[in-house]
Amino acid sequence: MYEWLRPLLFALSPETAHRVTLYGLDVAHRSHLSQYIAKPPAELPVTAFGIRFPNPVGLAAGLDKNADHLDALGALGFGFVEVGTVTPRPQPGNDKPRMFRLPNHEAIINRFGFNNDGVDALVRNVQNSSYRGVLGINIGKNKDTPNERSVDDYLFCLERVYAHAHYITVNISSPNTQGLRDLQEEATLRRFIETLREAQERLGSQQGARKPMLLKIAPDLAETELDAIAEVLLSAQVDGVICTNTTIDRSAVASDPQSNEMGGLSGKPLFARSTAVQRGMHVRLKGRIGIIGVGGILDGSDAAEKIDAGASLVQLYSGMVYRGPQLIGECVDEIRRQREDTHAG
Repeated sequence: MYEWLRPLLFALSPETAHRVTLYGLDVAHRSHLSQYIAKPPAELPVTAFGIRFPNPVGLAAGLDKNADHLDALGALGFGFVEVGTVTPRPQPGNDKPRMFRLPNHEAIINRFGFNNDGVDALVRNVQNSSYRGVLGINIGKNKDTPNERSVDDYLFCLERVYAHAHYITVNISSPNTQGLRDLQEEATLRRFIETLREAQERLGSQQGARKPMLLKIAPDLAETELDAIAEVLLSAQVDGVICTNTTIDRSAVASDPQSNEMGGLSGKPLFARSTAVQRGMHVRLKGRIGIIGVGGILDGSDAAEKIDAGASLVQLYSGMVYRGPQLIGECVDEIRRQREDTHAG
């Protein structure tokens, strides 16, 4: 179905197509037609971060920022869904246009800037949802919060989403909020993470359930910066890391007329770099911290390569734009084959 719908969607502006697609998924779900959009894959259970996932293929944050479409997206067969990024207060994000397709490269550039309705609205949507699958909630800071007070925004969100998530992702790697990536600097990150870890353990004790906390990192980091981040993750005993967010590097799409648009580049050109960062982090973390691999997965073999590079789970976003919901089952099937081949060997 998506193969003939895609030209119609691509005739619309990217952000309009995004809204139309989510509206269509909602209608299909309410009409009990989701099975005609995507056949849910057979279970391929995996346990990571102490959570049992029905399959290792999830939806990355950014597609459903406010958890407005959780039921419809959950019905597509994802092993887990991550919503957000959410901030303490609502904010409109950057000026439009702020999303650009690069079809010749199967890529997207976005500079949304954490546009969302605020954490309280997201929590209400989660509470009103019938989705009972594994849910991750991705948290960030408001644009006008200075970096020296940014941890307060993350604490505010962490405390409000904690009871409603299976895991929480701390996003300090988006290139679309000025200065956000500076929080990845070693000394700053250490103080930042230690504060959040204290809150995580306090909330776990208060609520009788410890929820894993993951850190999402950028692909545009030098080896020495990755060394430092790995050391902080290990010393703070962070539960997991997501490799990676979008890239500001344009070398792979320099020939495209839209390559000069500001924002983060995702899709196929991101795959090699994000996978290299993931592989390097897997080595640095010595298997002691779980990894979710995301960035440039356009087919099942891409997903299997992320698993081979040390990820326990993978996430999709831009691949859904170019391939549609069939990509979910394709990725699960390829990871299954990889697992069977490994066991046979």
